[in-house]
Amino acid sequence: MSGRLEFEGLVGGYGEVDVVRGVSGAVAAGEVLAVIGRNGVGKSSLMKLLFGQLACRAGSVRFEGRSVERLEASQRRALGISYCPQERPVFDDLSVRDNLTLMRHDRGLAAFTALFERFPILAQRLGQHAGTLSGGEKKILSFVRGLAEAEPLLLLDEPSEGVQWENIVHMAELIGAAKAGGTSFVVVEQNLAFAELIADRYLVIEQGRVVLDGRRAEIEREQLLQYLHV
Repeated sequence: MSGRLEFEGLVGGYGEVDVVRGVSGAVAAGEVLAVIGRNGVGKSSLMKLLFGQLACRAGSVRFEGRSVERLEASQRRALGISYCPQERPVFDDLSVRDNLTLMRHDRGLAAFTALFERFPILAQRLGQHAGTLSGGEKKILSFVRGLAEAEPLLLLDEPSEGVQWENIVHMAELIGAAKAGGTSFVVVEQNLAFAELIADRYLVIEQGRVVLDGRRAEIEREQLLQYLHV
């Protein structure tokens, strides 16, 4: 399975309010789709629609050619879609070790050896409660957990939030290596410098609608900046 994702005309929201209004996009195998936009324009809600944490009121989601918009999040996860949310990215009451291994069959750490070389802080704090980590460290923990799952598609919501630039570069390099192996990514990001390191395509959202969509080479930085500045 290669992680190809297509979504068309997605509508969803909370209560009677539609936050996502007819959003379409796609990511191919081994690509990164960077979702760009100001706070509150519907980016995180889009991710929840793609993963199944928020019900689709209209539109379609296809993963590897299969319609999944009516499937629960657990069912989409079983098909090979991983998700690292923006809010509450880790289980605060569990240790770092348990956060990493909770969903793994063997509960071992072998899959994390190379990742610990990039982020040694995690290896040093395996017994520490994740809730005592800084916001940036929680993001790293969530990112490492998601990447180690090695599923065909990984949804990352603001992975660089609060993370030091040195570690952001590590994230970008690891994403690049996973892309080379065929993993696909949808990444919500406001850090444009990070997005520029990883993106193959941009999807820019304003007020719940797509205002710009295209390959990285087709979109100028100034076009992106006008939808990031308040």
